[in-house]
Amino acid sequence: MTDVLWRGRASLTFSFYAQGVAFALLVTRIPAIQDRYEVSDALLPAFLAAVPILAGVGSVATGWLVKRVPVSRVLRWSQPVVFLSLLGVAAGDRMVELGVSLAAFGLAVGALDASMNMLGVSLQRAYGRSIMLSFHAAYSLGGIFGATLAWVGARLDYALLLSYLPVVVVLMPLAFVGSHWYIDGRQEPEEGGAAAAGSVGFKLLLPLCLVMTFAYIGDSTVSNWSAKYLRDVLGGSPEMATVPYNVYMVTTLLGRSLGDFGVRRFGAVAVVRTGAVVAAGGFAVVAWAPSANIGLLGFTLLGLGLCVLVPQTFAAAGRLSPGASDAAVARLNVFNYVGFLVGSPLVGALGDAWSYRGAMLVPMVLVLVTLVYARSFETGSDRYGGGHERPRTADVGRGSNGL
Repeated sequence: MTDVLWRGRASLTFSFYAQGVAFALLVTRIPAIQDRYEVSDALLPAFLAAVPILAGVGSVATGWLVKRVPVSRVLRWSQPVVFLSLLGVAAGDRMVELGVSLAAFGLAVGALDASMNMLGVSLQRAYGRSIMLSFHAAYSLGGIFGATLAWVGARLDYALLLSYLPVVVVLMPLAFVGSHWYIDGRQEPEEGGAAAAGSVGFKLLLPLCLVMTFAYIGDSTVSNWSAKYLRDVLGGSPEMATVPYNVYMVTTLLGRSLGDFGVRRFGAVAVVRTGAVVAAGGFAVVAWAPSANIGLLGFTLLGLGLCVLVPQTFAAAGRLSPGASDAAVARLNVFNYVGFLVGSPLVGALGDAWSYRGAMLVPMVLVLVTLVYARSFETGSDRYGGGHERPRTADVGRGSNGL
Protein backbone atom coordinates (compact mmCIF):
# COMPACT_ATOMS: atom_id res chain seq x y z
CA MET A 1 0.00 0.00 0.00
CA THR A 2 2.91 2.36 0.70
CA ASP A 3 4.18 1.96 -2.88
CA VAL A 4 0.67 2.56 -4.22
CA LEU A 5 0.38 5.76 -2.21
CA TRP A 6 3.81 6.95 -3.27
CA ARG A 7 3.10 6.37 -6.97
CA GLY A 8 -0.29 8.03 -6.64
CA ARG A 9 1.22 11.05 -4.96
CA ALA A 10 4.09 11.34 -7.46
CA SER A 11 1.78 11.12 -10.48
CA LEU A 12 -0.64 13.69 -9.06
CA THR A 13 2.25 16.01 -8.19
CA PHE A 14 3.39 15.86 -11.81
CA SER A 15 -0.13 16.67 -12.96
CA PHE A 16 -0.14 19.82 -10.81
CA TYR A 17 3.29 20.74 -12.20
CA ALA A 18 2.19 20.24 -15.82
CA GLN A 19 -0.91 22.36 -15.26
CA GLY A 20 1.22 25.14 -13.78
CA VAL A 21 3.40 25.14 -16.90
CA ALA A 22 0.41 25.17 -19.29
CA PHE A 23 -1.44 27.97 -17.52
CA ALA A 24 1.67 30.14 -17.28
CA LEU A 25 2.41 29.68 -20.97
CA LEU A 26 -1.05 30.99 -21.81
CA VAL A 27 -1.33 33.98 -19.48
CA THR A 28 2.24 35.26 -19.93
CA ARG A 29 1.95 35.34 -23.73
CA ILE A 30 -1.34 37.25 -23.87
CA PRO A 31 0.28 40.22 -25.69
CA ALA A 32 1.59 37.86 -28.39
CA ILE A 33 -1.81 36.17 -28.66
CA GLN A 34 -3.47 39.57 -28.99
CA ASP A 35 -1.08 40.54 -31.77
CA ARG A 36 -1.47 37.23 -33.62
CA TYR A 37 -5.25 37.46 -33.79
CA GLU A 38 -5.41 41.28 -33.90
CA VAL A 39 -7.69 41.39 -30.88
CA SER A 40 -8.53 44.97 -29.94
CA ASP A 41 -7.95 46.33 -26.44
CA ALA A 42 -11.71 46.69 -26.08
CA LEU A 43 -12.37 43.04 -27.00
CA LEU A 44 -9.46 41.48 -25.09
CA PRO A 45 -11.12 41.65 -21.63
CA ALA A 46 -14.09 39.68 -22.98
CA PHE A 47 -11.82 36.89 -24.17
CA LEU A 48 -9.91 36.87 -20.89
CA ALA A 49 -13.09 36.86 -18.78
CA ALA A 50 -14.53 33.95 -20.77
CA VAL A 51 -11.77 31.59 -19.59
CA PRO A 52 -12.51 31.73 -15.82
CA ILE A 53 -16.28 31.82 -16.45
CA LEU A 54 -16.11 28.63 -18.51
CA ALA A 55 -13.69 27.16 -15.99
CA GLY A 56 -16.37 27.64 -13.34
CA VAL A 57 -18.81 25.79 -15.61
CA GLY A 58 -16.26 23.01 -16.04
CA SER A 59 -15.79 22.75 -12.28
CA VAL A 60 -19.53 22.47 -11.62
CA ALA A 61 -19.88 19.89 -14.39
CA THR A 62 -17.06 17.88 -12.84
CA GLY A 63 -18.92 17.75 -9.53
CA TRP A 64 -21.81 16.14 -11.37
CA LEU A 65 -19.63 13.91 -13.55
CA VAL A 66 -17.64 12.28 -10.73
CA LYS A 67 -20.86 10.85 -9.32
CA ARG A 68 -20.86 8.60 -12.37
CA VAL A 69 -17.20 8.07 -13.33
CA PRO A 70 -13.99 7.94 -11.28
CA VAL A 71 -12.27 11.25 -10.57
CA SER A 72 -9.04 9.87 -12.02
CA ARG A 73 -10.73 9.37 -15.39
CA VAL A 74 -11.87 13.01 -15.50
CA LEU A 75 -8.36 14.17 -14.69
CA ARG A 76 -6.74 11.76 -17.17
CA TRP A 77 -8.73 13.09 -20.12
CA SER A 78 -9.08 16.76 -19.17
CA GLN A 79 -5.32 17.36 -18.99
CA PRO A 80 -4.68 16.48 -22.66
CA VAL A 81 -7.53 18.79 -23.66
CA VAL A 82 -5.79 21.65 -21.84
CA PHE A 83 -2.57 20.99 -23.75
CA LEU A 84 -4.28 20.53 -27.12
CA SER A 85 -6.34 23.71 -26.70
CA LEU A 86 -3.09 25.54 -25.89
CA LEU A 87 -1.75 24.36 -29.24
CA GLY A 88 -5.02 25.49 -30.83
CA VAL A 89 -4.41 29.01 -29.51
CA ALA A 90 -0.91 28.96 -30.99
CA ALA A 91 -1.81 27.44 -34.36
CA GLY A 92 -4.97 29.34 -35.32
CA ASP A 93 -5.16 32.57 -37.26
CA ARG A 94 -8.87 33.50 -37.15
CA MET A 95 -10.83 35.02 -34.29
CA VAL A 96 -13.30 32.14 -34.22
CA GLU A 97 -10.43 29.66 -33.81
CA LEU A 98 -9.14 31.65 -30.85
CA GLY A 99 -12.61 31.65 -29.30
CA VAL A 100 -13.05 27.89 -29.69
CA SER A 101 -9.56 27.16 -28.32
CA LEU A 102 -10.00 29.43 -25.30
CA ALA A 103 -13.46 27.95 -24.63
CA ALA A 104 -12.01 24.43 -24.66
CA PHE A 105 -9.13 25.59 -22.47
CA GLY A 106 -11.49 27.17 -19.92
CA LEU A 107 -13.82 24.18 -19.64
CA ALA A 108 -10.91 21.73 -19.40
CA VAL A 109 -9.06 23.84 -16.84
CA GLY A 110 -12.14 23.88 -14.61
CA ALA A 111 -12.43 20.10 -14.81
CA LEU A 112 -8.70 19.70 -14.30
CA ASP A 113 -8.46 22.01 -11.29
CA ALA A 114 -11.44 20.38 -9.61
CA SER A 115 -10.37 16.79 -10.25
CA MET A 116 -6.74 17.40 -9.21
CA ASN A 117 -7.84 18.87 -5.90
CA MET A 118 -10.40 16.10 -5.37
CA LEU A 119 -7.64 13.50 -5.68
CA GLY A 120 -5.35 15.63 -3.53
CA VAL A 121 -7.92 15.77 -0.73
CA SER A 122 -8.51 12.01 -0.82
CA LEU A 123 -4.76 11.30 -0.84
CA GLN A 124 -4.26 13.59 2.14
CA ARG A 125 -6.89 11.62 4.05
CA ALA A 126 -5.12 8.41 3.08
CA TYR A 127 -1.77 9.72 4.28
CA GLY A 128 -3.31 10.99 7.49
CA ARG A 129 -1.18 14.14 7.43
CA SER A 130 -0.96 17.41 5.55
CA ILE A 131 0.40 16.98 2.02
CA MET A 132 -1.94 19.32 0.11
CA LEU A 133 0.51 22.22 0.05
CA SER A 134 3.12 20.06 -1.68
CA PHE A 135 0.81 19.59 -4.67
CA HIS A 136 0.29 23.32 -4.99
CA ALA A 137 4.04 23.86 -4.60
CA ALA A 138 4.46 21.71 -7.72
CA TYR A 139 1.92 23.95 -9.48
CA SER A 140 3.95 27.03 -8.46
CA LEU A 141 7.15 25.40 -9.72
CA GLY A 142 5.45 24.65 -13.03
CA GLY A 143 4.25 28.24 -13.21
CA ILE A 144 7.79 29.54 -12.73
CA PHE A 145 9.11 27.19 -15.41
CA GLY A 146 6.30 28.08 -17.83
CA ALA A 147 6.78 31.81 -17.29
CA THR A 148 10.51 31.41 -17.87
CA LEU A 149 9.89 29.56 -21.13
CA ALA A 150 7.45 32.27 -22.17
CA TRP A 151 10.05 34.96 -21.40
CA VAL A 152 12.64 33.14 -23.51
CA GLY A 153 10.15 32.77 -26.36
CA ALA A 154 9.25 36.45 -26.24
CA ARG A 155 12.88 37.51 -25.94
CA LEU A 156 13.91 35.45 -28.98
CA ASP A 157 10.72 36.40 -30.84
CA TYR A 158 9.64 32.79 -31.29
CA ALA A 159 6.25 32.08 -32.85
CA LEU A 160 3.67 30.88 -30.33
CA LEU A 161 3.53 27.42 -31.88
CA LEU A 162 7.30 27.05 -31.62
CA SER A 163 7.13 28.04 -27.95
CA TYR A 164 4.23 25.74 -27.07
CA LEU A 165 4.79 22.64 -29.18
CA PRO A 166 7.94 21.22 -27.47
CA VAL A 167 6.31 21.61 -24.04
CA VAL A 168 3.14 19.83 -25.13
CA VAL A 169 5.07 17.05 -26.87
CA VAL A 170 7.05 16.34 -23.68
CA LEU A 171 4.56 16.98 -20.87
CA MET A 172 1.30 15.63 -22.31
CA PRO A 173 2.50 12.02 -22.83
CA LEU A 174 4.24 11.99 -19.45
CA ALA A 175 1.11 13.21 -17.69
CA PHE A 176 -1.04 10.64 -19.52
CA VAL A 177 1.27 7.75 -18.65
CA GLY A 178 1.45 8.93 -15.04
CA SER A 179 -2.34 9.08 -14.88
CA HIS A 180 -2.46 5.28 -14.66
CA TRP A 181 -1.13 5.55 -11.10
CA TYR A 182 -3.74 8.03 -9.86
CA ILE A 183 -5.59 6.79 -6.79
CA ASP A 184 -9.34 7.18 -6.46
CA GLY A 185 -10.23 7.57 -2.79
CA ARG A 186 -13.37 6.05 -1.33
CA GLN A 187 -15.73 8.52 0.28
CA GLU A 188 -17.22 6.74 3.25
CA PRO A 189 -20.11 8.70 4.78
CA GLU A 190 -19.91 9.24 8.49
CA GLU A 191 -22.82 9.00 10.86
CA GLY A 192 -24.97 12.11 10.96
CA GLY A 193 -24.67 15.42 9.19
CA ALA A 194 -24.43 16.36 5.57
CA ALA A 195 -21.49 14.06 4.99
CA ALA A 196 -23.57 11.06 5.92
CA ALA A 197 -26.14 12.00 3.31
CA GLY A 198 -23.46 12.16 0.64
CA SER A 199 -23.96 15.87 0.10
CA VAL A 200 -22.73 19.12 1.56
CA GLY A 201 -24.82 22.23 2.07
CA PHE A 202 -23.68 25.58 0.71
CA LYS A 203 -24.19 27.21 4.11
CA LEU A 204 -21.63 24.86 5.60
CA LEU A 205 -19.14 25.68 2.85
CA LEU A 206 -19.79 29.43 2.76
CA PRO A 207 -16.88 30.48 5.05
CA LEU A 208 -14.45 28.49 2.93
CA CYS A 209 -15.95 29.90 -0.28
CA LEU A 210 -15.36 33.43 1.02
CA VAL A 211 -11.77 32.64 2.00
CA MET A 212 -11.15 31.16 -1.46
CA THR A 213 -12.60 34.27 -3.12
CA PHE A 214 -10.55 36.65 -0.97
CA ALA A 215 -7.35 34.67 -1.60
CA TYR A 216 -7.82 34.83 -5.36
CA ILE A 217 -8.69 38.52 -5.26
CA GLY A 218 -5.30 38.98 -3.63
CA ASP A 219 -3.59 36.68 -6.12
CA SER A 220 -5.16 38.34 -9.17
CA THR A 221 -4.18 41.76 -7.79
CA VAL A 222 -0.53 40.70 -7.82
CA SER A 223 -0.64 38.99 -11.22
CA ASN A 224 -2.51 41.81 -12.98
CA TRP A 225 -1.34 44.98 -11.26
CA SER A 226 2.10 44.43 -9.71
CA ALA A 227 4.06 45.49 -12.80
CA LYS A 228 1.99 48.63 -13.39
CA TYR A 229 2.06 49.52 -9.70
CA LEU A 230 5.83 49.22 -9.39
CA ARG A 231 6.44 51.22 -12.56
CA ASP A 232 3.77 53.93 -12.45
CA VAL A 233 3.21 54.40 -8.70
CA LEU A 234 6.60 53.55 -7.20
CA GLY A 235 8.75 54.81 -10.07
CA GLY A 236 10.51 51.53 -10.88
CA SER A 237 12.22 50.94 -14.21
CA PRO A 238 10.48 48.88 -16.92
CA GLU A 239 12.91 46.02 -16.22
CA MET A 240 12.23 46.16 -12.49
CA ALA A 241 8.50 46.15 -13.13
CA THR A 242 8.79 42.54 -14.32
CA VAL A 243 10.33 41.42 -11.03
CA PRO A 244 7.39 41.54 -8.53
CA TYR A 245 5.43 38.67 -10.08
CA ASN A 246 8.55 36.51 -10.31
CA VAL A 247 9.36 37.26 -6.68
CA TYR A 248 5.77 36.48 -5.74
CA MET A 249 5.89 33.11 -7.54
CA VAL A 250 9.22 32.13 -5.99
CA THR A 251 8.07 32.97 -2.46
CA THR A 252 4.80 31.15 -3.15
CA LEU A 253 6.83 28.06 -4.04
CA LEU A 254 8.94 28.46 -0.91
CA GLY A 255 5.94 28.92 1.37
CA ARG A 256 4.07 25.94 -0.07
CA SER A 257 7.16 23.72 0.08
CA LEU A 258 7.44 24.37 3.82
CA GLY A 259 3.74 24.82 4.61
CA ASP A 260 2.88 21.16 5.19
CA PHE A 261 5.48 20.98 7.94
CA GLY A 262 3.85 24.00 9.58
CA VAL A 263 0.42 22.38 9.44
CA ARG A 264 1.75 19.17 10.97
CA ARG A 265 3.54 21.05 13.73
CA PHE A 266 1.15 23.87 14.58
CA GLY A 267 -2.16 22.93 12.93
CA ALA A 268 -4.10 24.31 9.98
CA VAL A 269 -5.78 27.12 11.93
CA ALA A 270 -2.45 28.61 13.04
CA VAL A 271 -0.99 28.36 9.53
CA VAL A 272 -4.04 30.02 7.93
CA ARG A 273 -4.06 32.81 10.52
CA THR A 274 -0.34 33.42 10.05
CA GLY A 275 -0.70 33.41 6.28
CA ALA A 276 -3.56 35.92 6.41
CA VAL A 277 -1.64 38.28 8.70
CA VAL A 278 1.54 38.06 6.59
CA ALA A 279 -0.42 38.65 3.37
CA ALA A 280 -2.25 41.63 4.87
CA GLY A 281 1.11 42.98 6.01
CA GLY A 282 2.38 42.59 2.46
CA PHE A 283 -0.50 44.63 1.04
CA ALA A 284 0.07 47.26 3.73
CA VAL A 285 3.76 47.53 2.81
CA VAL A 286 2.90 47.77 -0.90
CA ALA A 287 0.35 50.53 -0.24
CA TRP A 288 2.78 52.49 1.95
CA ALA A 289 6.02 51.81 0.07
CA PRO A 290 8.05 54.98 -0.62
CA SER A 291 10.23 53.20 -3.20
CA ALA A 292 10.25 50.30 -5.63
CA ASN A 293 12.60 48.29 -3.43
CA ILE A 294 10.23 48.51 -0.46
CA GLY A 295 7.39 47.59 -2.80
CA LEU A 296 9.27 44.41 -3.74
CA LEU A 297 9.46 43.55 -0.04
CA GLY A 298 5.68 43.84 0.14
CA PHE A 299 5.19 41.50 -2.82
CA THR A 300 7.58 39.05 -1.18
CA LEU A 301 5.42 39.01 1.95
CA LEU A 302 2.32 38.56 -0.20
CA GLY A 303 3.73 35.41 -1.75
CA LEU A 304 4.63 33.93 1.63
CA GLY A 305 1.21 34.73 3.10
CA LEU A 306 -1.29 34.03 0.32
CA CYS A 307 0.32 30.76 -0.75
CA VAL A 308 -1.07 28.71 2.15
CA LEU A 309 -4.69 29.84 1.95
CA VAL A 310 -5.95 28.06 -1.18
CA PRO A 311 -4.48 24.58 -0.52
CA GLN A 312 -5.68 24.66 3.08
CA THR A 313 -9.15 25.74 1.97
CA PHE A 314 -9.45 22.68 -0.27
CA ALA A 315 -8.14 20.49 2.54
CA ALA A 316 -10.64 21.99 5.00
CA ALA A 317 -13.51 21.28 2.59
CA GLY A 318 -12.44 17.65 2.49
CA ARG A 319 -12.36 17.43 6.28
CA LEU A 320 -15.66 19.25 6.63
CA SER A 321 -17.50 16.75 4.44
CA PRO A 322 -15.49 13.52 4.20
CA GLY A 323 -18.48 11.67 2.81
CA ALA A 324 -18.97 14.22 0.02
CA SER A 325 -15.55 15.77 -0.44
CA ASP A 326 -15.67 15.62 -4.27
CA ALA A 327 -18.86 17.69 -4.37
CA ALA A 328 -17.44 20.12 -1.81
CA VAL A 329 -14.21 20.61 -3.76
CA ALA A 330 -16.10 21.13 -7.05
CA ARG A 331 -18.31 23.81 -5.50
CA LEU A 332 -15.42 25.46 -3.70
CA ASN A 333 -13.29 25.52 -6.83
CA VAL A 334 -15.83 27.79 -8.55
CA PHE A 335 -14.89 30.57 -6.11
CA ASN A 336 -11.32 30.37 -7.36
CA TYR A 337 -12.64 31.86 -10.62
CA VAL A 338 -15.01 34.26 -8.86
CA GLY A 339 -12.05 35.80 -7.04
CA PHE A 340 -10.04 35.94 -10.25
CA LEU A 341 -12.89 37.69 -12.09
CA VAL A 342 -13.59 40.17 -9.30
CA GLY A 343 -10.06 41.02 -8.17
CA SER A 344 -8.49 42.65 -11.21
CA PRO A 345 -11.48 44.86 -12.23
CA LEU A 346 -12.04 45.86 -8.60
CA VAL A 347 -8.48 47.10 -8.09
CA GLY A 348 -8.44 48.75 -11.52
CA ALA A 349 -11.70 50.62 -10.91
CA LEU A 350 -10.62 51.79 -7.46
CA GLY A 351 -7.21 52.79 -8.78
CA ASP A 352 -8.72 54.93 -11.53
CA ALA A 353 -11.42 56.47 -9.33
CA TRP A 354 -9.35 56.89 -6.16
CA SER A 355 -5.68 55.83 -6.10
CA TYR A 356 -3.76 52.63 -6.63
CA ARG A 357 -2.23 52.90 -3.19
CA GLY A 358 -5.70 53.06 -1.68
CA ALA A 359 -6.87 50.22 -3.92
CA MET A 360 -4.25 47.93 -2.37
CA LEU A 361 -5.92 48.35 1.01
CA VAL A 362 -9.10 46.63 -0.21
CA PRO A 363 -7.58 43.15 -0.75
CA MET A 364 -5.68 43.73 2.49
CA VAL A 365 -8.96 44.08 4.41
CA LEU A 366 -10.52 41.13 2.60
CA VAL A 367 -7.59 38.88 3.45
CA LEU A 368 -7.84 39.94 7.10
CA VAL A 369 -11.49 38.82 7.09
CA THR A 370 -10.05 35.31 6.75
CA LEU A 371 -9.18 35.53 10.46
CA VAL A 372 -12.90 35.56 11.25
CA TYR A 373 -13.32 32.20 9.50
CA ALA A 374 -10.09 30.59 10.68
CA ARG A 375 -11.97 28.12 12.91
CA SER A 376 -13.43 26.55 9.77
CA PHE A 377 -9.96 25.11 9.13
CA GLU A 378 -9.88 23.27 12.45
CA THR A 379 -8.88 19.60 12.31
CA GLY A 380 -10.99 17.38 14.53
CA SER A 381 -9.61 14.52 16.55
CA ASP A 382 -10.81 12.11 13.88
CA ARG A 383 -8.78 13.77 11.13
CA TYR A 384 -5.07 13.91 11.77
CA GLY A 385 -5.02 13.04 15.45
CA GLY A 386 -3.77 15.16 18.29
CA GLY A 387 -0.40 15.73 16.66
CA HIS A 388 -2.04 16.75 13.37
CA GLU A 389 -1.03 13.56 11.61
CA ARG A 390 -2.09 9.99 11.76
CA PRO A 391 -1.20 7.07 9.52
CA ARG A 392 -4.23 6.10 7.52
CA THR A 393 -4.58 3.99 4.40
CA ALA A 394 -8.11 2.69 4.75
CA ASP A 395 -9.60 5.52 2.69
CA VAL A 396 -7.62 4.66 -0.43
CA GLY A 397 -9.52 3.18 -3.30
CA ARG A 398 -8.02 1.29 -6.18
CA GLY A 399 -5.39 2.71 -8.43
CA SER A 400 -6.61 3.95 -11.79
CA ASN A 401 -5.90 1.21 -14.30
CA GLY A 402 -8.87 1.33 -16.66
CA LEU A 403 -9.91 3.85 -19.24
